[in-house]
Amino acid sequence: EKKEDDKVIKIGVTSVPHEEIVNAIKPLIEEKGYTLEITPFDEYNTPNTAVYEGELDANYFQHIAFLNETNEAKGYDLVNVAEIHIEPMTLYSKTAKSLDEIKDGDTIAIPNDATNEARALRVLEDAGLIKVKAGELVTPKDITENPKNLKFKELAAEQLPRLLDEVTAAVINGNYAIPAGFNISTDAIILEGKESDYVNIIAVKEGNENLPKIQALVKALNSDEVKKYIEETYPDGAVVPAF
Repeated sequence: EKKEDDKVIKIGVTSVPHEEIVNAIKPLIEEKGYTLEITPFDEYNTPNTAVYEGELDANYFQHIAFLNETNEAKGYDLVNVAEIHIEPMTLYSKTAKSLDEIKDGDTIAIPNDATNEARALRVLEDAGLIKVKAGELVTPKDITENPKNLKFKELAAEQLPRLLDEVTAAVINGNYAIPAGFNISTDAIILEGKESDYVNIIAVKEGNENLPKIQALVKALNSDEVKKYIEETYPDGAVVPAF
C-alpha cells in the first residue's frame, strides 16, 4: 500500500555532523510546509532498521558501502536518494606525531564493521604502512605486507576515540572524531584522500524515493545553504560537500 504524503519528515541521524546539518535545513523544510522530526542515534545499526520498518522516513548517517552491506546482510530494500558529504577517515594518535613514530609491533585500532574496517585498511595501505590484497570487504587477514609487524585491534567505531589511550593509533570515522574533539588539520597523522568512495547519503525505503516530502528533504540537503554551512562549520576539511 502506498503511504500518503503527510507533512512530517522523520529522519534518523548520528550527531556530528549529520544532526547539525539537518538542523541547519529546518527553516528550508518548514518554508515548504513540512515539519522535521530528528531522531539522533549513537550507533550504526538501528537507523536502517527504523527506516526499513517504517518508523522513520529517511536516515542520514552512512556511506553507500555500508548501506549496500546492510541491505545484503539483512535483506532490506533501502535506497540512496542523495549524496551529501564525505568525512575523511583519519589516523589519530596520542603518542605518535607522524608515521615515522609508529614503531615495530605497535597496535592500531580499526572499526569492526565490515565496510569501515576495509576502508580503514585502505587508508593505512595508501599511507604505505601495509599492503592488502584486492577486494571489497578486506580484513586484517587479507594483509599481504606488514613491514612494521603492526597488530590490529577491531572495535566498534563509536568506541575508538575513548580507547585511543590503549593503542598507539586508531583509524576513526569523522562523525566520532569531531565530537571527541579531534581536529583534522592539526591532529591527523594520515587523512583519507578527497576522492573517497564513502560519500554520506540519505537513505529511504524503496518505493518512497518520489514522495514529495522526500524530494523536499533532498532538495534542502543538496542546497547552496548546506554547502555554505558545511564549509563554514567544518573549515579544516573534516566534512567536505559531495554535491
